[in-house]
Amino acid sequence: MTNLFDISDKVIVITGGYGILGRAIARYLVEQGAIVVIIGRSVEKGNALATELSAIGRARFLQADVLDREALTVCRDTILTEFGCVDVLINAAGGNMPGATIPPEKTFLDLDVEAVRKVVDLNLFGTMIPTQIFVEPMAKAQKGVILNFSSESALRPLTRVCGYGTAKAAIFNYTQYMATELASKYTPNIRVNAITPGFLLTDQNRSLLTNADGSYTDRAKSIIAHTPAGRFAEPEELFGAVHYLVSDASSFVTGTQIIVDGGFNAFSI
Repeated sequence: MTNLFDISDKVIVITGGYGILGRAIARYLVEQGAIVVIIGRSVEKGNALATELSAIGRARFLQADVLDREALTVCRDTILTEFGCVDVLINAAGGNMPGATIPPEKTFLDLDVEAVRKVVDLNLFGTMIPTQIFVEPMAKAQKGVILNFSSESALRPLTRVCGYGTAKAAIFNYTQYMATELASKYTPNIRVNAITPGFLLTDQNRSLLTNADGSYTDRAKSIIAHTPAGRFAEPEELFGAVHYLVSDASSFVTGTQIIVDGGFNAFSI
């Protein structure tokens, strides 16, 4: 019987692949036999991760900013030369910045619109531009998978993260749009979905969720109080959902999202 979850030899491109989530997912996919190409800005971080992953499987790093169309095109052409195809694109690049948030002591009038613009650029256009570049070989091959990263802040507005929440809400709308666009213009065999992680402790949010002594802030305690699972997520708890969405096991799944949040979005009082 065919193993629907077999991803051996699939060429998987991951933008933002050396972030906390990206590197964990990249390692898992390499362990499953996939060929993983990490794209990011930092040569030092990218090469270090590629070297680490190459000890257990097949991995490569290529340098590019997700907003740099020309650099991404060079990456795509290099991948096609070396591996012959692109089976999966995981758009994991993203992030936030202080100016795009509204801390308790400030109001919407203090919001830095230029910072919000940069956050939207990184999260939305940093997903859209790589998709434009890498969907071309998928269209020629008449198959492919695109997996975007949404956020809990896309499901319901969270306090403080105005810019990030707005950008991630756009990501899921874009995911749904692209599922129809690519299926109708190219082939239904190109699928577009999103994964929506719950709350994890990352470099991006650690200062919001932990005090200097490592204890939880009031915000962190509130999150956990509203999470039926009663804790933060671990990166490896995303692996199952990612594996399902990039494999043939989800061949009839497109234009949707898998929420991995310990029940946070289901909580009501």
